[in-house]
Amino acid sequence: MSFDPGLKIGEVITHDRLLDIFKCGNMGGMRRSQKTNTLVIISDHTKGLYEDKWVGDVLHYTGMGKNGDQSLNFAQNRTLAESNENGVDVHLFEVFKEKEYVYMGQVKLVEKPYQEVQKGEDGVPRKVWIFPVKVIQESAAIAVDSSLIQTKYEEKEKQAKRLDNETLAKRAKESQSEKTSVRNAVTTIYERNAYVSEYAKRRANGICQLCEREAPFKNKDGEPYLETHHIEWLSRGGTDTLDNTVALCPNCHRKMHSLDLEEDRSKLKKVAIIV
Repeated sequence: MSFDPGLKIGEVITHDRLLDIFKCGNMGGMRRSQKTNTLVIISDHTKGLYEDKWVGDVLHYTGMGKNGDQSLNFAQNRTLAESNENGVDVHLFEVFKEKEYVYMGQVKLVEKPYQEVQKGEDGVPRKVWIFPVKVIQESAAIAVDSSLIQTKYEEKEKQAKRLDNETLAKRAKESQSEKTSVRNAVTTIYERNAYVSEYAKRRANGICQLCEREAPFKNKDGEPYLETHHIEWLSRGGTDTLDNTVALCPNCHRKMHSLDLEEDRSKLKKVAIIV
């Protein structure tokens, strides 16, 4: 019989209440409980090591292991990999603000786990396991408050702004992905990569990459005001990568979304190749 935590999807609880309900350990992103026969997985967006991504209604969740190649047979990686057969119920929480755990529901593995190369906590590239999971309750609308998504992006943006150019370029190249993160909120939001966005602006150096004129004004921080634009729109399947992201003045940005002329797109593609 499945364990019922008595929580509604979208309900926000404290860490202490999570421990009390699931009788699990108090550390890590994957927590096994023998008492409730559950595995709690936590996608914590306030921490920088892993960046789990929603693609439609599937969360691509990163497994256990901070350094070195992850093993599919290690601890809770194995529990999650075998969760469709071992009888362990898997429950998902997301964290957008510290100490606030948003219950997303019971999930199941819907595709085979696959590997990606990511940097570990020690900065060394290694292979990690990614688990595609989906909420079981088909009728459940997994809609997150759009303000939480915006808060997450703004925090990442602040982190990006604090980096020097060399470090930012490195982070942008490492964190870019052709798998665009998109999820349902009050409206559908395409989650942008703050490092890619900030690097694209710095690469433009205050000059619109379409009209080649100086930014029309400076923002409250004294920085040239340019807006990042995806040459191939994310809503059309474009990627949130350096070679698809440019910095435009507001006028040219509006022009691209109104006209989207092929000659302009061709020019921007050539500019974006210069990483």
